[in-house]
Amino acid sequence: MTADPTSRTPSTGTAEPTGTGDDAFVATYEDVTRVRIEDPGRIGRLLARRARRTVADTDGSMLIVAADHPARGALGVGARTEAMASRTDMLDRMRTALAVPGVDGVLGTADVLEDLLLMGALEDKVVFASMNRGGLQGGSWEIEDRFTSYDAESIARAGFAGGKMLTRIDLGDDRTSKTLKWSAEAIDELAARELIAMVEPFWSSRQGGRVVNDLSPEAVIRSIHVAQGLGTTSAYTWLKLPAVADMARVMDATTLPTLILGGDPGATDPEAVYATWREALARPNVRGLVVGRSLLYPADDDVRGAVSTAASMIR
Repeated sequence: MTADPTSRTPSTGTAEPTGTGDDAFVATYEDVTRVRIEDPGRIGRLLARRARRTVADTDGSMLIVAADHPARGALGVGARTEAMASRTDMLDRMRTALAVPGVDGVLGTADVLEDLLLMGALEDKVVFASMNRGGLQGGSWEIEDRFTSYDAESIARAGFAGGKMLTRIDLGDDRTSKTLKWSAEAIDELAARELIAMVEPFWSSRQGGRVVNDLSPEAVIRSIHVAQGLGTTSAYTWLKLPAVADMARVMDATTLPTLILGGDPGATDPEAVYATWREALARPNVRGLVVGRSLLYPADDDVRGAVSTAASMIR
């Protein structure tokens, strides 16, 4: 898929325009911009009447498509350093993915979710909101991952299922303590509203000026124990973890419901990636996948095929 003019109208992933003229879904990206100029209040009205699914409406296992990397300045997918630079191309891919049977929902920042909302692509979907995007990729402060997107109040007001927070732990960076504190506060604020806190922990360090995540089983296990201890309650806490070696031992570190993230989107052997997902999904407390770039930008550019393969693993 490649970007072309913003007036294009993909044939999948958009509900038929419904409601009155003032509350209808739109058909083109040009119309999305027009609504944002002429009638921004339509976003709130569409959120209020959106056909919603909750986690309770699923069978307990979910496939969630994620698109929150761009808000951290992370536009690359494997060797394609600017793969996500085109918003309309990314939305095309998102809408294609969300239209595949077996896809339960989406994770994103407000800009992405509201574009999808205006085009009807959030109807009957479980929606998770991304919360902390302030740790910009490559920034000297990257570990100090400030909460610059949704907060608990706005997530509740939008009628979404919960919020996701990236929580990287670097023992060599004093700013880690701030991120841990903010994550704990967000967990409590979500729990007070009976909303899921999806915590994505990594044991990290800065190497050659870059923040690198340690994906050894031992490091993932340590990150799990720190993450699940955050907040005054874990009643509404879920984990979002990488699929790594020895997943049986890794998942024995927690009783929390867990979703598996996508892995290396630049992998040349997608079957090897799929094999790691299958191994992880065999664990009883693993409840599904939250996958973004690996499905939206597969090596063969067959978004529908990649998403269908992931959906078949869960159901």
